[in-house]
This record gives sequence, C-alpha cells and structure tokens, in this order.
Amino acid sequence: MTTEIILQAVVTGLMMGLIYALIAAGLSLIFGLMDIVNFAHGEHLMLSMFSSFWLWSLFGLDPIFSIPITILLMAFCGVLTHYFLIRYILKAKMLIQICATFGLSIFIRSIAQFLWTPDFRNIDKPLLEGRLEISGMFIGQPQLIASLVCLVAFILLYLFVTKTETGLALQATAQDRHAAEILGIPSDKMFAIGWAIGLGCVGVAGGIVRIYFWAGDKNSRNSHETSLISKTRTYNRHCWGALAGCVVCVPQSWLSVSVSDGYS
Repeated sequence: MTTEIILQAVVTGLMMGLIYALIAAGLSLIFGLMDIVNFAHGEHLMLSMFSSFWLWSLFGLDPIFSIPITILLMAFCGVLTHYFLIRYILKAKMLIQICATFGLSIFIRSIAQFLWTPDFRNIDKPLLEGRLEISGMFIGQPQLIASLVCLVAFILLYLFVTKTETGLALQATAQDRHAAEILGIPSDKMFAIGWAIGLGCVGVAGGIVRIYFWAGDKNSRNSHETSLISKTRTYNRHCWGALAGCVVCVPQSWLSVSVSDGYS
C-alpha cells in the first residue's frame, strides 16, 4: 500500500469525521444540558436531508443555498420536540426517557417511510461537483466544502456557547438548573433553546452532506451510532471533545480502502 493511499484514507476519514463531529456536538449539547440522550438524533438528520432534497425538488434550491432554511426547520422541530415530549419526561426515570426518545425515532422513521417510501433520493447535477488532485490524492469538492462548512459551524457554535449571554445561560443551566432558576434564568426556555441549537447543528450537517449523499430512511441509524461514538470523546461535556471524536472515521475510511467498502 502506497503512501498516497494511506494519506487518501486519512484525509477522507477526517473530512467525514468533521461532519459527524458537528452532529455529535448537537447531541452532546442536549445531553449536557438535560442529561437526556436523543435516540432520535439520526432520524432528525434524515429529516434535514429530506428537507434539503424537497427544497431542491420543489423549488429548485441547491442544497448549498437551502442550508439556512434547513437550519430553521430543524430548530423549529427541536422546539416542538421539547415542548410536546421532552418537558414531560424530564423528571422521569432514565428508562422512560430512553423509551420516549427511541419511540420518537421509530415514529419519525415510520412517517418518513409512509410519506416518501424507502427509496433513496438523489440530487441531480448539484452546483458542487468534481474533484481536486493534490500530491496524488483525489479530494471531492463536495466533501471538502461540506467538511469546511461543518468546521466553521462548529467554531460558531463554540463562540456562541462561550461568548454570548445566552450561551453562558445555557452553561449555567447545564451546571445547576435550580441555581440558575434562582438567578432568574428560565430553565424551560434554555432547554428549548438547547434543542433548537442541537437540531440546528443536524440541519447544517444534513443540508450540506446532501450535496453528495443520498437521503433515505436507512441512513439515520449509521449516522446516529457514529455520532454516539464521537460523543463519547466529549470530555466534561465540552464541545471540543466532540471535534476530537472525528478521528473515529479514519479507521472506517482505512478499512474501506485497504479491505473492502463493506467493512466501512
């Protein structure tokens, strides 16, 4: 195996890992804020990808331009999820919380299969096509732009959480919601904002990855499992830990190159 192939596998894995890291950051934000694991996170990613597809199919919007709309749609979906489900199970036992979000994932996937069938959906002739050749490595332009967009979104998320008043209120609620309420920070509102931001991250990732990846009900599980693995790299519930989790995609890319695509 040549050096070029090894570098190709590493670069490809890191680019995909940046996308998974942004997804994991949203998952980690929700968990750190409320101690609830969103088992429907992968299905929300599927919804963002379908949203991007239908915006292209019905209105001719390329995925690169429909990202802001996808973010707003997913943020609104996060607020609805909190107010119609999560707020009622906050004080419930962990098993009930797991069953509730897992049931939500089954519900979303079933609705998607009913409305749009299990068929894969692709976008024809997106604006970003082609590849770049650098020192014997071939890097797809859509994959490169997608990873850079997710990296920028990740940095903006970090700055929002650490530098803004709302972000500091989110951190205070995550550390001690009762003390935060005494100081006048409404925890219920913070939870809703946390869900909006968490699914907004999914909106960015799903919208941008839609440029080169198919949308379907079966891609939700793999994305959720990988984002959970990335989330386990989150130290002290810090979002930079999720970024470090992007390395989990390097072995995946290595296996697909050195052995077979089936092992990835």
